[in-house]
Amino acid sequence: MPARAGLTRAVEGLDQTGATGQVNVVEERPLTIFLNSREIVTAMTIGDYPEYLALGFLRNQGMLSDDETVTGIEYDEDLDVVIIRTETETNYEEKLSKKTRTSGCAVGTVFGDIMEGLEGLTLPDATLRTSWLYTLSAKINQTPSLYLEAGAIHGTVLCKGDQPLVYMEDVGRHNAVDKIAGWMRAEGVSGADKILYTTGRLTSEMVIKTALMGIPILASRSGFTAWGVEIAQQIDLTLIGRMRGKRFTCLSGADRLIWDADVNAAADEDPRHRRKSARA
Repeated sequence: MPARAGLTRAVEGLDQTGATGQVNVVEERPLTIFLNSREIVTAMTIGDYPEYLALGFLRNQGMLSDDETVTGIEYDEDLDVVIIRTETETNYEEKLSKKTRTSGCAVGTVFGDIMEGLEGLTLPDATLRTSWLYTLSAKINQTPSLYLEAGAIHGTVLCKGDQPLVYMEDVGRHNAVDKIAGWMRAEGVSGADKILYTTGRLTSEMVIKTALMGIPILASRSGFTAWGVEIAQQIDLTLIGRMRGKRFTCLSGADRLIWDADVNAAADEDPRHRRKSARA
């Protein structure tokens, strides 16, 4: 999905030799999300796709069920406010009173019980060919992005087989995932046969959100947290991390893997991504 203009700005500075130069830096702005007349949260975001971010955030927090009718989405660019309107008013005082700050960049927030919705959850049957991982990595690395332009950003990609479908970016990986969730809900897209790829760490929050989106496979170029792995194992979510060049590590759900790729034939990682990883 192409990025909107105005997401970065050029800033003049000095390099290690004292020479003057310009670098592109990512813009950051607040976005306040309302559900009907109730203010829910103010999130720091890059400002693109605010409607998808608001819709996905509410859906992933359990404040907007899949069968609830959304009657309107209003975005005020001047006020940086999104209002999601539903057919019926719902009281979320109990959920709003319980906040958990997550490890997400730009300070992620989870409302209510962080494990709510996982009890009895059964993820769809799926297969994951290792050749898809190498193909996806190469395609995503070659996609024009804010990550390549300015760093300091996380990307999340919804994929099917070896094809990227939707690419979202934001200063917080949780925001990028919520944008994907919002797009899926708006377009009526199922997660059953999808793969979610992220540049961010595989934390408990990332695992939980992926599972609640009905996606059975989560992959990342970054590493794991112990709780993220533990939850993935409990719900049988396939968890692939440290996916760079020829390498990857699977710590959960390996039964979905089909080992059809020749590792020696896989391409090495684009050097631009190695440099950006050190600075992001």
